[in-house]
Amino acid sequence: MLYLRLMIKGFLLAVLLVVLGFAYIAWTIVDYGSGGEQNGADAALVLGAAAWGNKPSPVFRERINHAVKLYQGGKVRWIVFTGGTPQPGYPSEADVGREFAARQGVPMTAMLAETESRTTWQNLSNARDLGRQFGIRSYLLVSDPLHMRRAVLMAGDLGLSAYPAPTQSSRFRTLSSWSRFLARETWLYLGYRVFRQLS
Repeated sequence: MLYLRLMIKGFLLAVLLVVLGFAYIAWTIVDYGSGGEQNGADAALVLGAAAWGNKPSPVFRERINHAVKLYQGGKVRWIVFTGGTPQPGYPSEADVGREFAARQGVPMTAMLAETESRTTWQNLSNARDLGRQFGIRSYLLVSDPLHMRRAVLMAGDLGLSAYPAPTQSSRFRTLSSWSRFLARETWLYLGYRVFRQLS
């Protein structure tokens, strides 16, 4: 009986340590995304998000608006949009983003679009290859605050000189939606950090 109690206590302790570890990583993700951004870079790199036909989803719209603000504020000379299409016949996320920014006055000549990627890793890898063709050497990564830590880690592994530029507003406004997004990002961050799972 004593052996069984010790096993149960050991199991509960292990579970507690896992939960605390997960919570700590989640906290560091929140803290990282709440930091400031660099003064400037060659380009704003907008990580892809869903497009609804020819319109950006609310999440994507916040990213585009932030990149436009960086461009209009003189912090970047280029905006690089990323993201492919969910299925043939639909516009790519990158093209939707570029068109939305153009309607806000950003010239087409100041924007690039990478239209093949479907994951954060592909966003960054493809944008790196595209940017090199135009002499782009440094980036401000534009995405939601909770996405920043994983995105910057991946960018560094790809050899990108990239700095966080989290959106200043988010469509994840309710505690429920924010918590789900944080849990997902924490899991994906751990999956990449430990197992190098690309997503």
